[in-house]
This record gives sequence, structure tokens and C-alpha cells, in this order.
Amino acid sequence: MSTDTLEAQVFPLPDLGEGLTEAEIVEWKVAVGDTVEIDQIVVEVETAKAAVEVPVPYAGTVLRLHADAGTALAVGQPLISVGTTTTGDHAAPTAAERYREEEQAGSGNVLIGYGTGHAPASRRRRRSGPAQVAEVEAAEGASTAPTPGGNRPEARLVISPLVRKLARDNGVDVARLTPSGTFGVVRRQDVEEAIAQGKGAVAASTPADAVAIDAGERIPLRGLRRAVARKLARSRTEIPDATTWVDVDATALLDARNALRAAHPDRRIGLLPLLARICVAGLRRYPELNSTVDTEREEIVRFSHVNLGFAAQTERGLVVPVLRDANTLTTAQIATELGRLTDLARTGGLPPEALTGGTFTLNNYGVFGVDGSTPIINHPEAALLGVGRIVDKPWVVDGELAIRKVTQLSLSFDHRVCDGGVAGGFLRYVADCVERPATLLADM
Repeated sequence: MSTDTLEAQVFPLPDLGEGLTEAEIVEWKVAVGDTVEIDQIVVEVETAKAAVEVPVPYAGTVLRLHADAGTALAVGQPLISVGTTTTGDHAAPTAAERYREEEQAGSGNVLIGYGTGHAPASRRRRRSGPAQVAEVEAAEGASTAPTPGGNRPEARLVISPLVRKLARDNGVDVARLTPSGTFGVVRRQDVEEAIAQGKGAVAASTPADAVAIDAGERIPLRGLRRAVARKLARSRTEIPDATTWVDVDATALLDARNALRAAHPDRRIGLLPLLARICVAGLRRYPELNSTVDTEREEIVRFSHVNLGFAAQTERGLVVPVLRDANTLTTAQIATELGRLTDLARTGGLPPEALTGGTFTLNNYGVFGVDGSTPIINHPEAALLGVGRIVDKPWVVDGELAIRKVTQLSLSFDHRVCDGGVAGGFLRYVADCVERPATLLADM
């Protein structure tokens, strides 16, 4: 006589692509005891590049959630266990018994290609064994799904870095909020409602993600900030960079922008698309700067396409979306794509692949009200053009002193791919196009 049993399927944190090695649990969409279908979204995680919803490849009953919200997991570590129904002729161990065996022996059941890497112990906040066994036993015998309080040893408030920052910036003490998310997760809407109603106006003396020491505090580098820190440090360590700059008269460029806006009011053609078009034309003339250095093979890799990265300020910090194959687009198409990517960046909707693969970066730091900078190259690229604010300055035009719209252009470049002559030639070409946009017509 056959009997139905539950066979535990352990689904690890999958490879999210683009070199990402870990993610932080933001919110679980299911609880122990819930029934799930194949490809159902079960958890939202945040990587160094984007928020991602993860589907489960199994159908069955949720037996275990392997990490609390707020926990960082490495790719390949167990994420969720699902009990799938099988038919057999003999009694099988209970799910709780299988859990005890798994706790003692460890599970190697991961998807092919994901690996079984382990994160440092300091980042793994696992629940105690007995408490988790109780959850599994409840899932086997309960007629209804366990309550959120029964799924956790204590009702802790856990929030994502985005929500923590929103609360901190607006002086909201998250400990005073009533969480609306599963398992007591404080969600963005909870903080926004508190801001609107004036609740929790007095923030905690120490941020939730900081540890006070003496007169200062320790703020851990996590998520996007950690990825940026590593990338910038690698750039400074590996790339022998140099910076050159020039002041330019941008009056004619502003006139060209205004003329295009008047002719095409339905298109978002601003200064950034025009500067992007100029950079693409400059890289066609000076392809040395559209390259990277393969240090292992000791080769310079020169690209035939231009994947133009551009800096965008968001709630999560500074990100660099990539406009792919910019060399094949018209100025109007570049404007449309820049607008689309910027909107996605600000709403946190950029997929990870939209943040990698750049061959050259454009950084308009003038929006922050600064004149100039020595920008750090976006590793592993070979160059970055920075643009300062545009201000009224005295300028000599045809032997006469006049007030013109002036900006500063800065080019940081990898001295391994070219010398100062090439870098100076590129920067001078860009400056000439800014001062005389009609120059571009010869290359279009």
C-alpha cells in the first residue's frame, strides 16, 4: 500500500548574474506551511546593484526559510526548503527528522552551477535548531498556516537598507512603527505613512545599522555602497591614471539644446544626450580610450562598440547605468534611452545587466554645483569624462571681452592604453564640439 510523503527540496540562493556573489534578504513573500507553485515569487532580495524577486523552482509546502530578513547570503547557500509530495511503499522520516539530519550533516543539494560557498560566520544569523524544527512540525500537522509570531523566536523589526535610509533621513524611529510586512518587516510604506502623519519624529540616538563607539560610530559597508567602495579601491590599485582638463565656452551648446527642444518638444533632449553624442564621436577618432586592459594576458582590448556609462544619483547612492551600442543611436534615441535608464535607476528597477559592460563613462557632476574634479575611472574601463557646472564667466571672443557660459571638462585616463597626446587630442576634440556643435555634422 502506497503512502504520500514530503521530500525536502533545498533551493539555494541562485546565481543572479553579472558577477554578483551575495544578496541581502529584504522580505519573504511566503511563510512556513504555505503552499507554493513552480516559479512563484517567494522572496525579494537586494544585491549590490538592484532589488530582485526570486522565484522557486519547486511546487509543494514550505518547510523552512533558511535566513531572516536582513541577512546577507552568499550565492549557493540554502535559501528555502520545499516539501514535494512523493509516493512510496514504506514510511519515510518526518520533515522534522529530515531537518535534524540536515542540521547535523549539512545539505549539498544545490542547483548545478551555483556552488556551495559559505559566507563568514559573522554574517550568518541563523535561527536555533529547536525553534526551526517546531516550525517544520507545525507545517506537517497544522490545518492552517502558522501565524507570523510562531515563525520567529521573537518579533524583531527587520528592514531593508533603502527603508533604513529613508527613515534615518526623515528622523523616523523604526522601533516605534507597526510593521506591515511578513514576519514583522518594516516596509517603505510604513515609513512613508509615519512621515506623512508625523509619527516617530524622534529618531533613535544610534542608527539601526551603526554601532556607536566613543564619540563616533561604525557604519558597515553593505550592498551598493560596498560594491562601489570595492570597485573604486580596485581602480586606484590597478589603474595608473592621469587627469587632464580644459575650460570651454558652452554657450553654443546651450543654444543647440534650446533649438532642439523647440523643434522636438516631445523629446527629452538635454545637455547629457548632446555630451554623450560628442563622446561617441570622440571615441571614434580616439579608439584607444574605448578599451580595457586584460592584466592576466597583458593585452589591451579595444572595443568596436561603445557602451556608454553615465552616473546617476539615486536613493541607493551613485549608480552607473550603461547605454549599450551608443555608437549606433541617433541623438534623439540616445536622449530617449538615457531618460528611460535614469527613471529605472531612480525607482530601483534597473536589472543587474544594465549596470555592467560599460566601455567609457560620462559623469556630469556639475549638477552638484561643483566646477571640476579628478574623477576615478570606472574599473575596468580606460577613461572617464567629467563635466562641471556651467556658469557665467568673462571670456574673450574675437578679441572682445564678453560674458559666456563656461564649464570645465576633466578626462581621467589609463596611462597604460595611451599617452598624454591621445588623451589631450580626445579632450580637445570634445571641447571643440562643445564650443562649436556644428563640428559634429562632419561625423554624423
